[in-house]
Amino acid sequence: MLDQLREHCGVFGVFGAPEAANLTYLGIHALQHRGQESAGIVASDGTLLRDHCAAGLVADVFDKPILASLKGESAIGHVRYSTAGGSHPRNAQPLIARGAEGSLAIAHNGNLVNAAQLRARLEKAGSLFQTDTDTESILHLIARSPNSDLLERIGDAVRQLQGSFSLLMLTEKMLIGVRDPLGLRPLVLGRVNESYALASETCALDLIEAEYLREIEPGEMVVIDQHGLRSLRPLGPARPARCIFELVYFARPDSLLFGRSVYQVRKESGRRLAKEHPAPADLVIPVPDSGSPAAVGYAEASGLPFDFGLIRGHYMGRTFIEPQHSIRHLGVKLKLSAVAPLLRGKRVAVVDDSIVRGTTSRKLVTMLRAAGAREVHLRISSPPTTWPCYLGIDTPTREELIASAHGVEEIARFVTADSLGYLSLDGLRQAAGGESGWCDACFSGRYPIEIPPSSESLRTGREDGSES
Repeated sequence: MLDQLREHCGVFGVFGAPEAANLTYLGIHALQHRGQESAGIVASDGTLLRDHCAAGLVADVFDKPILASLKGESAIGHVRYSTAGGSHPRNAQPLIARGAEGSLAIAHNGNLVNAAQLRARLEKAGSLFQTDTDTESILHLIARSPNSDLLERIGDAVRQLQGSFSLLMLTEKMLIGVRDPLGLRPLVLGRVNESYALASETCALDLIEAEYLREIEPGEMVVIDQHGLRSLRPLGPARPARCIFELVYFARPDSLLFGRSVYQVRKESGRRLAKEHPAPADLVIPVPDSGSPAAVGYAEASGLPFDFGLIRGHYMGRTFIEPQHSIRHLGVKLKLSAVAPLLRGKRVAVVDDSIVRGTTSRKLVTMLRAAGAREVHLRISSPPTTWPCYLGIDTPTREELIASAHGVEEIARFVTADSLGYLSLDGLRQAAGGESGWCDACFSGRYPIEIPPSSESLRTGREDGSES
């Protein structure tokens, strides 16, 4: 309903911990913001993998009896928003392959740009697919490797992947994590008592009171078993291209990501935005929740008062009955509502993280004016989104991105704002620490790898949790 970019997926795993499934439940619950279509957990007791996956939010998919059935001291979990593969329940992860030599479960955050080519080659060689996800191709590649050692087979498989991937794999006796050589998608390592944990974000480690140790490095494979943790390098070196939009929007603000406080990066983005685009306003308000840290920074740097002029509704749920066409404009009010006594007669600077199609921004400006705002000045804490993402974020086609074909003044007129200002790309990079090594293709059109033509149809068909 709302005009926003969609999350990809989140992964969590733990090895050697009593109540591993319960810890994994908490871990993926902390990562729920990364995917709300499905959730799954696979647990190992040392001899057998047990799993439960279904469509829905984590709290709806699992209850006490289900978690009690997932016995063992090791587990991996996944929350999914499809970017490739569609939202059918059969695409829920983790996926499991069972064979004579044992079982292997896999959970994937990212998107493979060569998924169509891999699948076509595997199907021609006789592989039969049970899902629509690109993640399943990884299992087939592992199964078809000529090596006898599982870790070497995994190395063979991941060397054939192009795109973004943070992978967790679980056997009866090992937990394995792999991060793509560009480091596009995050993956972190923690320790809880004598056990190790892997997660998409540190907020999942915080919830289970695990100590954050470090990031899994780009191109690194970590193997955790009864002998401890070891690091392997099955992938060659590459220039890092970490997704900067993780810091803008996707990651939870209390996470430490790419070695940075997400909250502080967003707040600094707001400070720089205020310097680049000051607003003739009486009040600064955020579009909650993702716009809040940037709005705090904007208010501090501009010397303007900060307040909450928009209130977020928290009970919309996954399912939503679409209003009839005559009242469809009311749909945005299920998500956000304006505080009229605060806004009446005020010139308001509204801080949001991004504009995609522009339709929601237009409705928000209309709502604020109806609540009595005298002027509405829209400020965006990232550059114009002009290019689609093929590497793990579900974005519209380029033609649907309003900034791809319209200038700032044109967009301001469309959303009916009195003024509009975006943070510059250099400002965003400086807010993120001033270093190089970012993927900012959604703003610049400079992709860190070549994007095959087939990826366009894959992306619009949506990704999986791997693709997720």
